[in-house]
Amino acid sequence: MNRSPIGIFDSGIGGLTVARAIYDRLPHESTVYFGDTARVPYGPKSPETVRRYSREILDWLLAERVKAVVIACNTSTAHALEALREVSPVPVIGVIEPGARAAVAAAAGGTIGVIGTAGTIASNAYARAIRNRAPDARVEQQACPLFVPLVEEGWFEHPAARLIAAEYMAPLRDAGISALVLGCTHYPLLRPLLQEELGPGVMLIDSGAETAHVVEEVLRREGLAAEADATPEHRFVVSDDAARFRAVGSRFIGERLTEAEIVPLG
Repeated sequence: MNRSPIGIFDSGIGGLTVARAIYDRLPHESTVYFGDTARVPYGPKSPETVRRYSREILDWLLAERVKAVVIACNTSTAHALEALREVSPVPVIGVIEPGARAAVAAAAGGTIGVIGTAGTIASNAYARAIRNRAPDARVEQQACPLFVPLVEEGWFEHPAARLIAAEYMAPLRDAGISALVLGCTHYPLLRPLLQEELGPGVMLIDSGAETAHVVEEVLRREGLAAEADATPEHRFVVSDDAARFRAVGSRFIGERLTEAEIVPLG
């Protein structure tokens, strides 16, 4: 048994949806969450820059003696997962493979939709992961760059959010998708709106929830799980603007987010 924390990192606030899924599935595990709020967003940045930022965060988390690292950012997973695994002494888990696995199962041979940031979609990482499991799978992808600012404003049901969602979902609806991967950690907060646009016949896949399941599997397999009676501690660290992180982040995880430290990187 191992009471060391799980390290979780994201380009900013969105990865808190992954953190919340881990809290819910693994209630006895402690965590350290790092949000790179000084350098967000990662989506438009080059793969090389994303890899450099991700390595800096990995090094910081390892210095905090984490027992595993979760990349709670689709863009970082797409560009940096393999590079981090090559140098990390602890398991590194991304959000793309779990989401792809769930999508293939949910679609049952139907067309799979993927939405994400411009960087995630341009990387084609979800399509590759899906086709690794189902070589003949039909995949329709759509970049949705305006969803992140909508979520951070709390505009989940705002008329502007409805107009933008209708525009982004139209080609996916026309393609007749059976399942949709929410390929950005902000997007689960728009789930009711997206379901309304696509209709009840489309299964929405939350990569965060699927990633929490994989984290549980890895900890058990590697003998890293905490005892069932362990009392968890959750620490939140950002690279800038802790006040905004607390204010917006409370929409993601509620009362757990009462304080955040600032640790500049780079």
